[in-house]
Amino acid sequence: MSVFKDEKTNKWYAMVRFTDWQGQRKQKCKRGFATRRDALEWEKMFQMQTTSDLDMSFEAFVELYKAERQPRLKQTTWMTKEHIINTKILPYFGKRRISEIQSKDVIAWQNKLLLMKDEKGKPYSPVYLKTIHNQLSAIFNHAVRYYSLRSNPAAKAGNMGSEERTEMLFWTKAEYLKFAEAMMDKPLSYYAFEVLYWCGVRMGELLALTPADFDFDRHLLTINKSYQRIKGQDVITTPKTKKSNRTIKLPQFLCDEIQDYIGMQYGIRPNDRLFTITKSYLHHEMDRGAKAAGVKRIRIHDLRHSHVSLLIEMGFSAVAIADRLGHESIEITYRYAHLFPTKQNEMADQLDFERMGEAQ
Repeated sequence: MSVFKDEKTNKWYAMVRFTDWQGQRKQKCKRGFATRRDALEWEKMFQMQTTSDLDMSFEAFVELYKAERQPRLKQTTWMTKEHIINTKILPYFGKRRISEIQSKDVIAWQNKLLLMKDEKGKPYSPVYLKTIHNQLSAIFNHAVRYYSLRSNPAAKAGNMGSEERTEMLFWTKAEYLKFAEAMMDKPLSYYAFEVLYWCGVRMGELLALTPADFDFDRHLLTINKSYQRIKGQDVITTPKTKKSNRTIKLPQFLCDEIQDYIGMQYGIRPNDRLFTITKSYLHHEMDRGAKAAGVKRIRIHDLRHSHVSLLIEMGFSAVAIADRLGHESIEITYRYAHLFPTKQNEMADQLDFERMGEAQ
Protein backbone atom coordinates (compact mmCIF):
# COMPACT_ATOMS: atom_id res chain seq x y z
CA MET A 1 0.00 0.00 0.00
CA SER A 2 1.31 3.47 -0.88
CA VAL A 3 -1.17 5.54 1.15
CA PHE A 4 -0.24 6.47 4.72
CA LYS A 5 -1.48 8.54 7.64
CA ASP A 6 0.70 11.27 9.13
CA GLU A 7 0.21 10.90 12.87
CA LYS A 8 1.50 14.42 13.56
CA THR A 9 -1.01 16.19 11.31
CA ASN A 10 -3.73 13.53 11.29
CA LYS A 11 -3.77 13.88 7.48
CA TRP A 12 -3.25 11.24 4.79
CA TYR A 13 -0.59 11.22 2.09
CA ALA A 14 0.15 9.15 -1.02
CA MET A 15 3.55 7.95 -2.23
CA VAL A 16 3.81 6.74 -5.83
CA ARG A 17 6.67 5.61 -8.05
CA PHE A 18 6.66 6.19 -11.81
CA THR A 19 8.87 6.29 -14.91
CA ASP A 20 9.29 9.75 -16.46
CA TRP A 21 9.56 10.60 -20.17
CA GLN A 22 13.34 10.05 -20.04
CA GLY A 23 12.92 6.52 -18.71
CA GLN A 24 14.07 7.40 -15.20
CA ARG A 25 12.36 5.98 -12.13
CA LYS A 26 11.02 8.71 -9.84
CA GLN A 27 8.90 9.08 -6.73
CA LYS A 28 6.14 11.60 -5.99
CA CYS A 29 4.54 12.39 -2.66
CA LYS A 30 1.26 14.26 -2.21
CA ARG A 31 0.19 15.31 1.30
CA GLY A 32 -2.74 16.91 3.05
CA PHE A 33 -5.65 14.57 2.26
CA ALA A 34 -8.49 14.61 4.81
CA THR A 35 -9.38 10.95 4.24
CA ARG A 36 -7.71 7.75 3.12
CA ARG A 37 -10.24 7.57 0.28
CA ASP A 38 -9.15 10.98 -1.06
CA ALA A 39 -5.50 9.90 -1.01
CA LEU A 40 -6.31 6.67 -2.86
CA GLU A 41 -8.33 8.56 -5.46
CA TRP A 42 -5.42 10.94 -6.11
CA GLU A 43 -3.03 7.98 -6.40
CA LYS A 44 -5.34 6.30 -8.91
CA MET A 45 -5.65 9.42 -11.04
CA PHE A 46 -1.90 10.06 -10.97
CA GLN A 47 -1.21 6.52 -12.19
CA MET A 48 -3.74 7.02 -15.00
CA GLN A 49 -2.00 10.26 -15.97
CA THR A 50 1.39 8.60 -16.19
CA THR A 51 0.00 5.75 -18.29
CA SER A 52 -2.27 8.01 -20.40
CA ASP A 53 -5.31 6.00 -19.31
CA LEU A 54 -8.39 7.90 -20.50
CA ASP A 55 -10.49 6.45 -17.70
CA MET A 56 -8.97 9.28 -15.66
CA SER A 57 -11.21 12.13 -14.55
CA PHE A 58 -11.55 15.23 -16.69
CA GLU A 59 -9.83 17.33 -13.99
CA ALA A 60 -6.90 14.89 -13.93
CA PHE A 61 -6.54 15.25 -17.70
CA VAL A 62 -6.67 19.05 -17.34
CA GLU A 63 -3.55 18.78 -15.16
CA LEU A 64 -1.81 17.02 -18.06
CA TYR A 65 -3.13 19.62 -20.50
CA LYS A 66 -1.84 22.41 -18.25
CA ALA A 67 1.62 20.86 -17.89
CA GLU A 68 1.95 20.46 -21.65
CA ARG A 69 0.32 23.69 -22.89
CA GLN A 70 1.18 26.34 -20.30
CA PRO A 71 4.94 26.48 -21.05
CA ARG A 72 4.13 27.23 -24.72
CA LEU A 73 1.80 30.15 -24.00
CA LYS A 74 2.24 33.68 -22.74
CA GLN A 75 1.39 34.14 -19.09
CA THR A 76 -1.55 36.44 -19.88
CA THR A 77 -2.94 33.97 -22.42
CA TRP A 78 -2.75 31.07 -19.97
CA MET A 79 -4.34 33.13 -17.16
CA THR A 80 -7.37 33.80 -19.38
CA LYS A 81 -7.65 30.12 -20.32
CA GLU A 82 -7.18 28.97 -16.73
CA HIS A 83 -9.94 31.26 -15.44
CA ILE A 84 -12.40 29.83 -17.95
CA ILE A 85 -11.34 26.25 -17.17
CA ASN A 86 -11.63 26.71 -13.39
CA THR A 87 -14.90 28.65 -13.33
CA LYS A 88 -16.88 27.43 -16.36
CA ILE A 89 -15.65 23.93 -17.24
CA LEU A 90 -14.26 22.03 -14.23
CA PRO A 91 -17.32 22.62 -12.01
CA TYR A 92 -19.40 20.70 -14.57
CA PHE A 93 -17.04 18.09 -16.06
CA GLY A 94 -14.29 17.82 -13.40
CA LYS A 95 -15.29 14.52 -11.81
CA ARG A 96 -16.46 12.85 -15.03
CA ARG A 97 -14.22 10.33 -16.79
CA ILE A 98 -12.95 12.04 -19.91
CA SER A 99 -13.58 8.94 -22.03
CA GLU A 100 -17.27 8.87 -21.02
CA ILE A 101 -18.19 12.48 -21.80
CA GLN A 102 -20.53 12.58 -24.80
CA SER A 103 -21.91 15.26 -27.11
CA LYS A 104 -25.24 15.25 -25.23
CA ASP A 105 -23.33 16.13 -22.05
CA VAL A 106 -21.70 19.07 -23.82
CA ILE A 107 -25.09 20.26 -25.11
CA ALA A 108 -26.51 20.10 -21.56
CA TRP A 109 -23.52 22.14 -20.34
CA GLN A 110 -24.06 24.70 -23.12
CA ASN A 111 -27.72 25.06 -22.19
CA LYS A 112 -26.74 25.70 -18.60
CA LEU A 113 -24.29 28.43 -19.64
CA LEU A 114 -26.89 30.04 -21.89
CA LEU A 115 -29.05 30.62 -18.80
CA MET A 116 -26.23 32.05 -16.67
CA LYS A 117 -25.83 35.76 -15.89
CA ASP A 118 -22.73 37.88 -15.36
CA GLU A 119 -22.08 40.08 -12.30
CA LYS A 120 -24.36 42.76 -13.79
CA GLY A 121 -27.23 40.32 -14.19
CA LYS A 122 -26.90 40.11 -17.98
CA PRO A 123 -26.58 36.91 -20.07
CA TYR A 124 -23.08 36.06 -21.26
CA SER A 125 -22.27 37.70 -24.60
CA PRO A 126 -22.17 35.52 -27.75
CA VAL A 127 -18.43 36.21 -28.00
CA TYR A 128 -17.76 35.01 -24.44
CA LEU A 129 -19.90 31.90 -24.92
CA LYS A 130 -17.94 31.02 -28.05
CA THR A 131 -14.65 31.56 -26.17
CA ILE A 132 -15.76 29.22 -23.36
CA HIS A 133 -16.81 26.50 -25.81
CA ASN A 134 -13.57 26.85 -27.77
CA GLN A 135 -11.59 26.21 -24.59
CA LEU A 136 -13.49 23.02 -23.83
CA SER A 137 -13.00 21.89 -27.42
CA ALA A 138 -9.27 22.65 -27.20
CA ILE A 139 -8.92 20.31 -24.21
CA PHE A 140 -10.70 17.49 -26.03
CA ASN A 141 -8.64 18.14 -29.17
CA HIS A 142 -5.51 17.73 -27.07
CA ALA A 143 -6.82 14.38 -25.86
CA VAL A 144 -7.63 13.29 -29.42
CA ARG A 145 -4.31 14.39 -30.87
CA TYR A 146 -1.94 13.13 -28.19
CA TYR A 147 -3.82 10.60 -26.02
CA SER A 148 -5.89 8.67 -28.58
CA LEU A 149 -9.31 9.84 -27.46
CA ARG A 150 -11.62 8.56 -30.20
CA SER A 151 -13.39 11.85 -30.97
CA ASN A 152 -14.05 15.38 -29.69
CA PRO A 153 -17.58 15.54 -28.19
CA ALA A 154 -17.46 19.35 -28.07
CA ALA A 155 -16.84 19.52 -31.82
CA LYS A 156 -19.73 17.12 -32.46
CA ALA A 157 -22.05 19.18 -30.26
CA GLY A 158 -21.31 22.32 -32.26
CA ASN A 159 -20.42 25.77 -30.99
CA MET A 160 -22.50 28.27 -29.12
CA GLY A 161 -22.20 32.04 -29.37
CA SER A 162 -20.63 33.84 -32.30
CA GLU A 163 -17.56 35.74 -33.46
CA GLU A 164 -17.09 39.34 -32.39
CA ARG A 165 -18.37 41.89 -34.86
CA THR A 166 -17.09 45.10 -33.32
CA GLU A 167 -17.69 48.23 -35.31
CA MET A 168 -14.41 49.52 -36.68
CA LEU A 169 -14.00 53.16 -35.68
CA PHE A 170 -11.18 55.44 -36.73
CA TRP A 171 -10.20 59.07 -36.87
CA THR A 172 -9.43 60.96 -40.04
CA LYS A 173 -6.11 62.77 -40.08
CA ALA A 174 -7.95 66.05 -39.41
CA GLU A 175 -9.66 64.56 -36.35
CA TYR A 176 -6.41 63.18 -35.00
CA LEU A 177 -4.61 66.52 -35.44
CA LYS A 178 -7.34 68.26 -33.45
CA PHE A 179 -6.96 65.64 -30.72
CA ALA A 180 -3.16 65.92 -30.75
CA GLU A 181 -3.36 69.69 -30.31
CA ALA A 182 -5.53 69.19 -27.22
CA MET A 183 -2.86 66.81 -25.83
CA MET A 184 0.03 69.27 -26.07
CA ASP A 185 -0.46 70.46 -22.48
CA LYS A 186 0.90 67.07 -21.32
CA PRO A 187 4.06 66.09 -23.25
CA LEU A 188 3.96 62.50 -21.95
CA SER A 189 0.46 61.98 -23.35
CA TYR A 190 1.15 63.89 -26.56
CA TYR A 191 4.23 61.87 -27.53
CA ALA A 192 2.60 58.55 -26.58
CA PHE A 193 -0.36 59.25 -28.87
CA GLU A 194 1.98 60.45 -31.63
CA VAL A 195 3.67 57.04 -31.70
CA LEU A 196 0.33 55.22 -31.55
CA TYR A 197 -1.17 57.15 -34.46
CA TRP A 198 1.78 57.63 -36.81
CA CYS A 199 3.27 54.14 -36.30
CA GLY A 200 0.12 52.05 -35.77
CA VAL A 201 1.65 50.13 -32.87
CA ARG A 202 -0.37 48.26 -30.25
CA MET A 203 -0.70 49.72 -26.77
CA GLY A 204 1.43 46.99 -25.17
CA GLU A 205 4.14 47.59 -27.80
CA LEU A 206 4.12 51.32 -27.05
CA LEU A 207 4.45 50.80 -23.29
CA ALA A 208 7.44 48.46 -23.76
CA LEU A 209 9.47 50.92 -25.89
CA THR A 210 12.95 51.97 -24.77
CA PRO A 211 15.43 54.52 -26.21
CA ALA A 212 17.45 51.57 -27.58
CA ASP A 213 14.53 50.64 -29.85
CA PHE A 214 15.01 53.82 -31.88
CA ASP A 215 17.68 54.25 -34.55
CA PHE A 216 17.38 57.93 -35.37
CA ASP A 217 20.19 57.87 -37.94
CA ARG A 218 18.30 55.35 -40.06
CA HIS A 219 14.82 56.48 -39.02
CA LEU A 220 13.92 53.04 -37.67
CA LEU A 221 11.84 51.77 -34.74
CA THR A 222 12.25 48.12 -33.70
CA ILE A 223 9.22 46.35 -32.24
CA ASN A 224 10.30 43.20 -30.40
CA LYS A 225 8.45 43.19 -27.06
CA SER A 226 5.20 44.05 -25.31
CA TYR A 227 4.33 45.34 -21.85
CA GLN A 228 1.78 43.72 -19.53
CA ARG A 229 0.75 44.34 -15.94
CA ILE A 230 0.25 40.93 -14.34
CA LYS A 231 -0.72 40.47 -10.69
CA GLY A 232 0.68 43.87 -9.79
CA GLN A 233 4.00 43.29 -11.57
CA ASP A 234 5.43 44.87 -14.73
CA VAL A 235 6.06 42.08 -17.23
CA ILE A 236 7.77 42.39 -20.61
CA THR A 237 6.78 39.65 -23.05
CA THR A 238 7.33 38.88 -26.70
CA PRO A 239 4.92 40.64 -29.11
CA LYS A 240 1.47 39.25 -29.89
CA THR A 241 2.59 37.12 -32.86
CA LYS A 242 5.84 36.21 -34.64
CA LYS A 243 4.86 38.57 -37.43
CA SER A 244 4.62 41.36 -34.84
CA ASN A 245 8.42 41.39 -34.57
CA ARG A 246 9.14 44.09 -37.11
CA THR A 247 10.99 47.28 -37.98
CA ILE A 248 9.02 50.44 -38.71
CA LYS A 249 10.36 53.28 -40.81
CA LEU A 250 9.79 56.62 -39.06
CA PRO A 251 9.02 59.99 -40.64
CA GLN A 252 11.55 62.73 -39.89
CA PHE A 253 9.14 64.81 -37.79
CA LEU A 254 8.47 61.86 -35.48
CA CYS A 255 12.20 61.18 -35.07
CA ASP A 256 12.63 64.81 -34.03
CA GLU A 257 9.72 64.62 -31.59
CA ILE A 258 10.89 61.43 -29.89
CA GLN A 259 14.44 62.76 -29.61
CA ASP A 260 13.02 65.85 -27.91
CA TYR A 261 10.97 63.65 -25.57
CA ILE A 262 13.96 61.45 -24.65
CA GLY A 263 15.91 64.64 -23.93
CA MET A 264 13.27 65.60 -21.37
CA GLN A 265 13.81 62.37 -19.39
CA TYR A 266 16.46 62.93 -16.74
CA GLY A 267 18.91 60.04 -16.38
CA ILE A 268 17.04 57.66 -18.65
CA ARG A 269 19.11 54.66 -19.75
CA PRO A 270 18.99 52.90 -23.14
CA ASN A 271 16.87 50.00 -21.87
CA ASP A 272 14.54 51.94 -19.57
CA ARG A 273 10.89 52.16 -20.55
CA LEU A 274 10.07 55.47 -22.24
CA PHE A 275 6.40 55.58 -21.30
CA THR A 276 6.08 54.52 -17.66
CA ILE A 277 2.31 54.90 -17.64
CA THR A 278 -0.62 52.53 -17.35
CA LYS A 279 -3.26 51.53 -19.85
CA SER A 280 -5.89 53.17 -17.65
CA TYR A 281 -3.93 56.43 -17.85
CA LEU A 282 -4.09 56.32 -21.66
CA HIS A 283 -7.83 55.59 -21.57
CA HIS A 284 -8.36 58.57 -19.26
CA GLU A 285 -6.29 60.82 -21.51
CA MET A 286 -8.22 59.59 -24.53
CA ASP A 287 -11.45 60.66 -22.82
CA ARG A 288 -10.02 64.04 -21.91
CA GLY A 289 -8.51 64.77 -25.32
CA ALA A 290 -11.52 63.68 -27.35
CA LYS A 291 -13.81 65.88 -25.25
CA ALA A 292 -11.47 68.88 -25.44
CA ALA A 293 -11.00 68.50 -29.21
CA GLY A 294 -14.69 67.88 -29.91
CA VAL A 295 -14.06 64.63 -31.78
CA LYS A 296 -15.80 61.27 -31.33
CA ARG A 297 -14.38 59.00 -28.64
CA ILE A 298 -12.67 55.94 -30.11
CA ARG A 299 -10.76 53.12 -28.41
CA ILE A 300 -6.97 53.23 -28.04
CA HIS A 301 -6.76 50.27 -30.46
CA ASP A 302 -8.78 52.28 -32.99
CA LEU A 303 -5.73 54.50 -33.44
CA ARG A 304 -4.20 51.45 -35.13
CA HIS A 305 -7.23 51.31 -37.44
CA SER A 306 -6.81 55.05 -38.02
CA HIS A 307 -3.21 54.50 -39.11
CA VAL A 308 -4.30 51.80 -41.57
CA SER A 309 -7.04 54.07 -42.91
CA LEU A 310 -4.51 56.84 -43.47
CA LEU A 311 -2.10 54.51 -45.32
CA ILE A 312 -4.90 53.18 -47.53
CA GLU A 313 -5.95 56.73 -48.34
CA MET A 314 -2.33 57.47 -49.27
CA GLY A 315 -2.47 54.63 -51.79
CA PHE A 316 -0.32 51.94 -50.14
CA SER A 317 -1.01 48.26 -50.84
CA ALA A 318 -2.30 45.69 -48.35
CA VAL A 319 1.09 43.93 -48.47
CA ALA A 320 3.01 47.10 -47.55
CA ILE A 321 0.57 47.99 -44.78
CA ALA A 322 0.64 44.46 -43.36
CA ASP A 323 4.44 44.56 -43.18
CA ARG A 324 4.34 47.82 -41.22
CA LEU A 325 1.66 46.65 -38.77
CA GLY A 326 2.86 43.08 -38.26
CA HIS A 327 -0.16 41.46 -39.93
CA GLU A 328 -0.58 38.99 -42.75
CA SER A 329 -1.57 40.80 -45.97
CA ILE A 330 -4.71 38.63 -46.31
CA GLU A 331 -5.81 39.84 -42.88
CA ILE A 332 -5.43 43.47 -43.92
CA THR A 333 -7.34 42.77 -47.14
CA TYR A 334 -10.18 41.05 -45.26
CA ARG A 335 -10.54 43.45 -42.33
CA TYR A 336 -10.12 46.69 -44.24
CA ALA A 337 -11.55 45.73 -47.63
CA HIS A 338 -14.29 48.35 -47.36
CA LEU A 339 -11.67 51.11 -47.11
CA PHE A 340 -9.70 50.20 -50.25
CA PRO A 341 -10.75 52.02 -53.44
CA THR A 342 -13.07 49.81 -55.44
CA LYS A 343 -11.68 48.28 -58.63
CA GLN A 344 -15.05 47.02 -59.86
CA ASN A 345 -15.56 49.80 -62.45
CA GLU A 346 -12.03 49.35 -63.76
CA MET A 347 -12.61 45.59 -64.02
CA ALA A 348 -15.87 46.06 -65.95
CA ASP A 349 -14.22 48.51 -68.37
CA GLN A 350 -11.35 46.10 -69.00
CA LEU A 351 -13.80 43.23 -69.61
CA ASP A 352 -15.70 45.43 -72.06
CA PHE A 353 -12.44 46.17 -73.87
CA GLU A 354 -11.51 42.47 -73.99
CA ARG A 355 -14.92 41.46 -75.35
CA MET A 356 -15.08 44.24 -77.94
CA GLY A 357 -11.58 43.35 -79.07
CA GLU A 358 -12.68 39.75 -79.66
CA ALA A 359 -15.70 40.94 -81.72
CA GLN A 360 -13.60 43.04 -84.12
